[in-house]
Amino acid sequence: MSAQFVIGIDLGTTNSVLAYSALHAAQPQVLLLPIPQLIAANTIESRSMLPSFLYQCTQDESAARSYSLPWNEDVMFMVGHGARSLSAEFPDRTVGAAKSWLGHSKVDRHQPILPWHAPGDVTKISPVTASRRYLEHMISAWHQAFPDAPFSDQNVVLTVPASFDASARELTREAALAAGLPEKFLLLEEPQAATYAWLNAVGDRWRKLLKVGDRMLVCDIGGGTTDLTLVEVAEENGHLTLQRAAVGNHLLVGGDNMDLALAHYVAQLFEGKGLTLDPWQSVSLWHSCRNAKEALLSESGPDAHTISVPGRSSRLIGGLVSIHVERAQTTELLLNGFFPDAQLSDRPARSRASGFREIGLPYEADTGITRHLAAFLNQSLAGNKLSHVLFNGGVFKARVLRTRLLDQLQSWFPDSPPKVVDGSDDLDFSVARGACFYGWTKLRGGVRIRGGTARSYYVGIETAGLAIPGAGRPLKALCVVPNGMEEGTEVDVPSDPIGLIVGESARFRFFSSANRRTDQPGDLLTRWSPEELCETDSLETTLPASVSAEAGTVTDDDYVPVTFNSRITELGVLELWCVHESEDKRWKLEFSVRDDAES
Repeated sequence: MSAQFVIGIDLGTTNSVLAYSALHAAQPQVLLLPIPQLIAANTIESRSMLPSFLYQCTQDESAARSYSLPWNEDVMFMVGHGARSLSAEFPDRTVGAAKSWLGHSKVDRHQPILPWHAPGDVTKISPVTASRRYLEHMISAWHQAFPDAPFSDQNVVLTVPASFDASARELTREAALAAGLPEKFLLLEEPQAATYAWLNAVGDRWRKLLKVGDRMLVCDIGGGTTDLTLVEVAEENGHLTLQRAAVGNHLLVGGDNMDLALAHYVAQLFEGKGLTLDPWQSVSLWHSCRNAKEALLSESGPDAHTISVPGRSSRLIGGLVSIHVERAQTTELLLNGFFPDAQLSDRPARSRASGFREIGLPYEADTGITRHLAAFLNQSLAGNKLSHVLFNGGVFKARVLRTRLLDQLQSWFPDSPPKVVDGSDDLDFSVARGACFYGWTKLRGGVRIRGGTARSYYVGIETAGLAIPGAGRPLKALCVVPNGMEEGTEVDVPSDPIGLIVGESARFRFFSSANRRTDQPGDLLTRWSPEELCETDSLETTLPASVSAEAGTVTDDDYVPVTFNSRITELGVLELWCVHESEDKRWKLEFSVRDDAES
C-alpha cells in the first residue's frame, strides 16, 4: 500500500507529539493527532500531547486491569498523563527523562536501569525500551484513528536534538524500528523542525522578514535539554536560501533543572517548619514542583501555589505535608538561577564539588543558560551580528523567561538588537508540525534548510613507538567526517594505511566536535582540548580475521592495513567502512553501542 500521509513525531523529553498531513493535498494541512491515554485508573481521554513518562504497575494493578487501553488489556505499565500524575506520589515506580538517558554515553542504554535507583521489587527497563514504548503508544493511537492507513506504510519523520551524537541517533533509530516505524523513516534535528514550523506558519513572507546575511538563533529549551542552533540566510541564483551554520553542545539543562531548583528551595521552607525530607520525599517533591512551576509562571497564574508531599512519619502516614510557594519568589529564583545577567565574553563555570561523582544524568554544573548561550554565540558568530531569534520549547511558554532572554540578547548587540521572528509562538507543537512540514516539502518540493552533519567526526589512532611501563601510547584523532557532510553522500578518507585489529577483541574509540568546522577528511590531530573534541561511545567488538583473496585462508596477522570510507545515509546515520584494498575486504564500524559490526 502506498503512503497516504506524512507524519512528524516529536519524541520529547517531557512530552511527545504526533502531527500529520495528507500527502497528496495541494498544500500541507498539518494536524495534530489526539492521543488516547489514561488520565487516572479506568479513565481514558484523548489529548494532543503524550507526556513522556512511564509508570511501572504493581502486580495488583496489573491483575485488576485498572490501566487497560483499547489496544492492550494486559498492561504492566502505563505511559502518558496518568504516569506523569503518579510520578509525584510514586517516584520510584516512574520513568522520566528517558530521552536524556538515551543521550548519556556513560551508561549502557540497553540495560534495564530505569527508574533510576528504584528498589529491587520494581521492574526496570532500558532507555531504549522506554523510548520504544512511547512510540508504540502513539502508533497504536494512529491505528485507532486511521485503521486503513498502516503506520509502517506512511512517510515518517522523527526528530532528535541537534546535539545528539551519532550513537544517540542510532539508539533512537533502533527504538523507532522496534516500535514499528517504517525502515526508511527520516531523522530531523529539532531546531530545524522548529524552523520548518515557522516557515509553514509564515509562508513566503519569510523572504520579506529575512534578508541575505541575517543570522537567526534557534533557542530551544525543553524539559531536559537546551539546544542552540544558528541559521544563516544566503543567496543562490538570485533566491534566498537557509543554511544551518552551527549547533551547540548537548546541554542537560532545562525545565527539569528548574523543577529541581524549586524543589531545593521548597525543601528549605519545609526545614523551616521543622520537617526534613527523606530521599523518597525529595524525589516526590521534585515531581510536585513541576506542576507548581508551570502554574506560577503562566500568564494568569496564582500569586501562590500549595505544594504537598506524602507524609512518612508514623503520625503522617497516608497524609500530606503542605507549604505555600509565592509566585514572585519562584520567578526571581528561576530568573537569577537560569537566566542571570551575563556578558557576551562570559563562559559557563566548570567547577566540581568532588573528584568522585555519582553515576547519573550529567546535568550541567553551571545552570546559567545565558552563559552557555554567550559561549555558543562567541564561537559561532565569529564577530558577526545576530539579527533574529526563534524561541522554542515548553520553558518559553512563560513570557517572563522569553522577555529575560531577549533582553539579554539585545544587550549584547545594542547597535542592531535582534528581534523575535513573527509567527513563532507554537511552542508545544512546533517540532512535530515542523517535522511533518519538512517531510511534505521533501516529497512535494519547497524551501529546505541546508546543513548536513552538525558535527565533525574522528577515529582514535594509537601511535606506534616504544612502550613505556604504566603508560599508554598517545592517541591521534583522524577526521573521517567533516562538519556539514550531506545525507546520502560518502567520502574516501585520504590517509596512510591504518592498522585494523582483527581476530581478537578490540576497543575502537570515536570523537566528535561541534566547533572544529574547518577540519577535512584525512586531517590528523595530535592534540586537542576537551572543548574541541569530546569522546563519544567506544565500540568493543571482535572483527573477523582477514581472508586471503587468493588462498581463501585466514592470515596470521593480528591487524590488517586499511583506509576509511565514510557514508552518511539518507536517514542521517553515520557508517564508517574499513577497506582492505589488496584483499577486497571491508568491515563496517558504526558509531553506536551495538555489538554487531558487519563484514
